Amino acid sequence: MSLPKFQTVERETVFSRLDFRSKLAVFVSLTGVAVLWSQPLLSVSLASAVLIACLWVGVPRGYLGFILRVMTPFFLLLLLTHGFFNVRPVLRLTGQSELTALFRFPEKRWVVGGAMLSREGLLYGVNVIAKSLTFLLLVPLCVFTTDPNNLVLGLVRLRLPYKLAFLISSTLRFFPLLFDEIHAVIETQRLRGFALEEMSTLERVKTYSKIAVPIVLGAMFKAQQIEVVLQSKAFSGNAERTYLHDSKLRSADGWVIGFSAVVLMVVGLLYAVAGFGHFGRPITFT
Repeated sequence: MSLPKFQTVERETVFSRLDFRSKLAVFVSLTGVAVLWSQPLLSVSLASAVLIACLWVGVPRGYLGFILRVMTPFFLLLLLTHGFFNVRPVLRLTGQSELTALFRFPEKRWVVGGAMLSREGLLYGVNVIAKSLTFLLLVPLCVFTTDPNNLVLGLVRLRLPYKLAFLISSTLRFFPLLFDEIHAVIETQRLRGFALEEMSTLERVKTYSKIAVPIVLGAMFKAQQIEVVLQSKAFSGNAERTYLHDSKLRSADGWVIGFSAVVLMVVGLLYAVAGFGHFGRPITFT
């Protein structure tokens, strides 16, 4: 069983060399664009662009595949829910009097009788899935390309309380340890003759529930160890402490921050004035 790891990317790129504040500007800008756009084609294009960017900067393919596998059932549920039940909001957005039926259950069917799968509902479901995928991919794009030390320093430079910044950094460092613990417990079960691949779904659930107990206890023990180490080093959470490395915005960071702000403003203006990106409208500026 392959487990994802929260870690920095191994390949250095132009994007990974940017200051974390620049990456945060990209994150905020693209998040705003994803929230504004509800046109399915634009939302899918944005999600695809973020996915390509993740591959370019070196985000592990195993992690991306894991995210897609885990979220696929949720995405299918979203698609069916919007396709069958999201009627009034979609009618209001499109301005139509009725939706285009792609499939309808016979009236005599129990519970689902008369339920209709609409084309517009499916398209809106695709839009919601693309938005969700964009949000999920932006996190590894910005976090995996940043060293935890630089991440903390960047957050402190943004006037975020040092204790909160340190907590975020510690969480990112703690995940690899937790996944290693899960992997070790699962491998131990395999050595004892538990073939997880040959078990039924119910047997897997029972096995994983037993695995959860040592994992939780191990995580609590590691958390206590971290607390003892911090106390022994007289950790105070003072933001005025010295840092081994400094965080400075370079010209490239300024260009990225400025371009991100311009993109968000242009998209917002086009959305408000010309209706660009509205659901149910063609991709035009009129």
